[in-house]
Amino acid sequence: MHLLSVNVGRAKTADRPGFEAGMDTGIDKRPADGPVAVTAPGPSGAGGSGLAGDTIVHLRLHGGDDQAVYAYAREDLDRWERELGRTLPHGAFGENLTTSGVDVNGALIGERWRIGADVLLEVSAPRTPCRTFVGWLGEEGWMKRFTQAAAPGAYLRVIEPGEIRAGDPVSVVHRPDHAVTVSFLFRAATTERALMADVLAAGDALSDRMRDRALAYRASR
Repeated sequence: MHLLSVNVGRAKTADRPGFEAGMDTGIDKRPADGPVAVTAPGPSGAGGSGLAGDTIVHLRLHGGDDQAVYAYAREDLDRWERELGRTLPHGAFGENLTTSGVDVNGALIGERWRIGADVLLEVSAPRTPCRTFVGWLGEEGWMKRFTQAAAPGAYLRVIEPGEIRAGDPVSVVHRPDHAVTVSFLFRAATTERALMADVLAAGDALSDRMRDRALAYRASR
């Protein structure tokens, strides 16, 4: 298991048909040439990306400690390449980490990854598709297709900072004692709402946003 690339992006004005005129976005992530510093960015709404040189434009919905780093598996990008009939380079989904050999969607909420010598990350939540992602891909019905696939990739929080680079090994050093995976949590939040009460088994490893949704669902039953 290792990193194929570490991807960062600067804010730029989008020039694709799916975007509003003059809209800025940081979704265009490109592989970094060398090491990239990783730190906890701060609370949601104020903190941006956990990677140096990476810009989060819409802080209300993206970035912060629970969404500091976004990982997507090359294996899933390859599957989408075949389905969409187009090339998807590393970073094409706006991911910071393009991985190889890592079961990103099968990772447990609270699972911890050691990357390289220094960095320790903890799986916190699935990625939820937004209008920016839909506009960036430019595929007909993309929101529905991505949601139904239930392979959203994982957000991670930074437990121990440091530097990472392409080629660094990824080791799973902790797996919590529950069954709430990234894919399970994504399905609970989107297409299978009846699962939502079960995600509370992930305990304190849940992001504040997901915990609030699960508690609200349980209270409504």
